[in-house]
Amino acid sequence: MSRIKEDVKVYQLYINGEFKDSYGSKMKTVSNPASGEVISQIPEATIEEVKFAVDSAEKAQKSWAKLPAIERAKHLREIANKIRENEEHLAKTITEEQGKLISLARVEVNFTADYIDYMAEWARRYDGEVVQSDRSNEHIFMFKKPIGVVSGILPWNFPFFLIARKMAPALVTGNTIVIKPSTETPNNAFEFAKLVSETKLPKGVFNLVSGSGSVVGNELSSNEQIGMVSFTGGVDTGTRIMKAAAENIIKVSLELGGKAPAIVMDDADLELAVNSIKQSRIINNGQVCNCAERVYVHEKVADVFIQKLSEAMKDTKSGNPMDESTEIGPLINEAGVLQIEKLVEDAKKRGAKIITGGKRVVSATGLYYEPTVLTNVTQDMDIVQQEIFGPVLPVMTFKDLDEAIHLANDSEYGLTSSIYTQNLDVAMKVCEELQFGETYINRENFEAIQGFHAGWRKSGIGGADGKHGLEEYLQTHVVYLQYNQNKK
Repeated sequence: MSRIKEDVKVYQLYINGEFKDSYGSKMKTVSNPASGEVISQIPEATIEEVKFAVDSAEKAQKSWAKLPAIERAKHLREIANKIRENEEHLAKTITEEQGKLISLARVEVNFTADYIDYMAEWARRYDGEVVQSDRSNEHIFMFKKPIGVVSGILPWNFPFFLIARKMAPALVTGNTIVIKPSTETPNNAFEFAKLVSETKLPKGVFNLVSGSGSVVGNELSSNEQIGMVSFTGGVDTGTRIMKAAAENIIKVSLELGGKAPAIVMDDADLELAVNSIKQSRIINNGQVCNCAERVYVHEKVADVFIQKLSEAMKDTKSGNPMDESTEIGPLINEAGVLQIEKLVEDAKKRGAKIITGGKRVVSATGLYYEPTVLTNVTQDMDIVQQEIFGPVLPVMTFKDLDEAIHLANDSEYGLTSSIYTQNLDVAMKVCEELQFGETYINRENFEAIQGFHAGWRKSGIGGADGKHGLEEYLQTHVVYLQYNQNKK
């Protein structure tokens, strides 16, 4: 049974620049996955409240879009500064509700502020075009304009950063937004809303509504006043969002699952490969869609690599995420642990060998799982084909590069991939032949603000970050201007 913390916080919806109690009486409790304590209560918004938030965003959008982009950017920078001023409070909020290591939570907070500032810099840089006409006395102008009202539906694994990833490009380009946080990790979003309320951002430009996917998420995906829905999460939910959005032909931008392969060639720097793959697997307690989920190692170096990787994973320190020395914390919930147990047990029954780990860590909550390495796995096993979302690495061997590329591409996902090699020809070949939105060479899987984070196949539609991520929030308006050159 969950214990209730003495200072349980009770949050309110943030709509049209004001905090409001929900009309409904339903409240959801949020627990700390490291301790099991109930730490907050959040409102479950009604459909009417979601519609009110969308109405407020629509009413605010026209005047917001008329502001010069550089003025909109000033508001974003004010929010970024507020975030930096409250770094430690925000980091502790994230750690308490999600189990993220406090050191990584601080990184997420500062990265979020940097991301908002980066997107604000595009205010003077995004532009339209003048297209050559086939006619005399005619100019063709291509204007880039905001879509209108955008909805953002957030995951729980990087909950604070994803607010900015959706809000910052939307606002700087003249859109307004309604955000739905995950019910697993909503507290940081409400704390974010508090900071927004302390700035001069006009009412209705940013709105926050919490609640279930079936009510809040569905309305934010199907409401005819929404111009675009941006979602980060699982494939099943992404599919439901696409179906809901189809009712009103709403644009969707989806970052979904990943099953990132890591290829280790026989000429690889094994110390670098082991450290990078380990860090890529245990970051955020193994709950990151773009990090290494399966390893293919050349048979010539397999024994040495597996030994080094197993030792590195075994030496990983589990514990309280608030402890600065902890390397890996709890999983988000019991369902997450059960899913990992199911995948590992299925692999064992089919012949996989556990080199290290393979079971829960004995703890007060039972939400910790040992960093795990498995061998003797085959390509058709669920543990190789399905997302693990925990600190578990299945390892297979290969004979040559063509085989490794074939195995890596054999997935319904196509988000990220990586390779470790000293050979430029090999590196360029995988750049040509790996079928993923991102490939990391001789480094861990972690994207840059100025890049473009986008998946292939079932890993999503559209993308985020950089110039191309910004343009997701724009639509074109082409104007044909014909004039009489001889008119006096």
